[in-house]
Amino acid sequence: MQQIIDRRLAGKNKSIGNRERFLRRHKEQIREAVRRAVEGRGIRDIAQGEDIHIPRRDISEPVFGHGQGGKREMVHPGNKDFVRGDRIERPKGGKGGGGGQASDSGGGEDDFVFHLSKEEFMQVFFDDLALPNLIRTTLADTPEYKTHRAGFSSDGTPNNLHVVRSMRGAIGRRIALGSESRRELHRLEDLLTELRAQPVSAERLHEIEQLETDIAALRARIDRIPYLDPIDLRYRSRVRTPVPTAKAVMFCVMDVSGSMDEARKDLAKRFFILLYLFLTRHYEKIDIVFIRHHTQAQEVDEHDFFHATETGGTVVSSALVLMEEIIRARYPRNEWNVYGAQASDGDNWHDDSPRCRQLLEHGILPLCRYFAYIQVVDQEQNLWHEYASLAEESDTFAMRKASEVDQIYPVFRDLFRKEGAAK
Repeated sequence: MQQIIDRRLAGKNKSIGNRERFLRRHKEQIREAVRRAVEGRGIRDIAQGEDIHIPRRDISEPVFGHGQGGKREMVHPGNKDFVRGDRIERPKGGKGGGGGQASDSGGGEDDFVFHLSKEEFMQVFFDDLALPNLIRTTLADTPEYKTHRAGFSSDGTPNNLHVVRSMRGAIGRRIALGSESRRELHRLEDLLTELRAQPVSAERLHEIEQLETDIAALRARIDRIPYLDPIDLRYRSRVRTPVPTAKAVMFCVMDVSGSMDEARKDLAKRFFILLYLFLTRHYEKIDIVFIRHHTQAQEVDEHDFFHATETGGTVVSSALVLMEEIIRARYPRNEWNVYGAQASDGDNWHDDSPRCRQLLEHGILPLCRYFAYIQVVDQEQNLWHEYASLAEESDTFAMRKASEVDQIYPVFRDLFRKEGAAK
């Protein structure tokens, strides 16, 4: 059997290329292994690495061998009994039976085990998911630049000239450069006044002429100090900072009323945890707003959203009203891509469900790119029927049911499947 040795130079991590090729070659087996791993762990622990087992029979490697015929010469080490041309008898079978018994017992080869890092695991887990109607490049590394003031600089364009700051610098420069000359000028002028007050003589006339010459030279020196020098000019400085060309915000709305028992809340929490992991995995520049409601709605942080408990009735419209208020106050449509997801058991005041539809249809959906509703029970109530009629008319609204834990992930994939991906 021939051996091929790759002697091409590589960096310190020379096995990265081989690992990536291995992951691409056995993509389907790794996906299946990841799916089995997800079934055996909680969604809270989903963002971890995993040991993946792949049956060795599924891993094929290229083998180079000699074909039939031809002339070959081989050298076997340790030969003391044979010479060229001798015929070697076939070895006789013994009673040891190690290999035969092992194969008869049905024992197969060991699985191939390797560890997927956290990044690799999440990449496989979310491989074919994306937020609908969202161009990912607008949220990634394609920035545009915005200018804002950043103090003053000594160079710039005339339209950015700051007159007051420039004149202030010019006055300070003139005072600093002419202060010594002015002190000397004042001293000579006082001395000249004293000499002129004394009786006139030839010697004093000569001193007076010399002082007048020195005074004129000092005044000329002071007059030569420029009123405004180029070094005095100060310009408003503007710097360019990158800003994302598009921003996205995801609203998570959950019912925490008395009709939502712990099992239903757990289903809703699992859906939002999965959604949260999905968003933080793909989109770094995205805001998430958590809104929980019973008869009243309130915006809370992530911890209270998942862990705090409430009792009482249900008025779903309170959450939708609060969501619309937050969108209009903090997330204008011309700057933000707004997405919403709502989880509930469908229980609601009968008169409130039509209002929920109106709020969605006329208030929220015109501001959103996509809104998903998940119901954590199979029974269809008035809220489901109102939403169902809305889903038939709107392309930006979708709804699904998930009454068991094992249905959360398929429903999530169905709601947030890539556009055009096969189901």
